[in-house]
Order: sequence, then structure tokens, then C-alpha cells
Amino acid sequence: MNIVEEMNGDLLILKMRDARLDASTAPALREALIERIAKGQQSIILDLGEVGFMDSSALGALIAAVKKLGPLGTIAVAQMRTPVARLFSVTKMDRVFSVNATVNDAIRSLGA
Repeated sequence: MNIVEEMNGDLLILKMRDARLDASTAPALREALIERIAKGQQSIILDLGEVGFMDSSALGALIAAVKKLGPLGTIAVAQMRTPVARLFSVTKMDRVFSVNATVNDAIRSLGA
């Protein structure tokens, strides 16, 4: 799994560099998110601009991270391509995650 990490104040921005987030990458995605949460990160933005395909196992990794964060943390997603945005819409995960057109929109939505 290829992730580029950047901090913007207290916000952690994770740019997913894989074209696919699926069953083969979901365990590494979950581990990467849980590891950062365990280190105290509470506001995470996932830049999904390079992800052309995402399946339910990758979505499950994101849900596991949200559960680990609890009510005090937030995961926002940004720059979703149409197939990924459709997955979030069909599964109603667009109601669980803060969905943003751009990373800058996500930064503003999280109050930074």
C-alpha cells in the first residue's frame, strides 16, 4: 500500500496512491489507519483522488477506523472519483464520513 502522509495543523492528510482499494489492500489500509489513531491522531483526511476502484472490504477498513476513533475523532474523504463516490452513496457511507470535493474543502469542514 502506497500512502503519502502530510500534516496540516492537527489534521493528518493521507493521500492514497493505489489505483485500487480492495480485499488485497484493505488489511494494510486498516492497519495504517489504526496505527495512526493509536498514536493519537483524531482528525484524518483521506485523499482518494488516485483511487479508481474501491470495494466493500476497503470500506470496512474505513469503518473499523471510525469505530476505533469513537465520537471524538473524524475521518473525512476527499476527491473521490465517480465509482468510489457511487460506492459511498449506495452504501450510505456518505452519511458516516464527511465527503468533500477537494482536500481544501475537507480541511475547512474539519475546522482547521
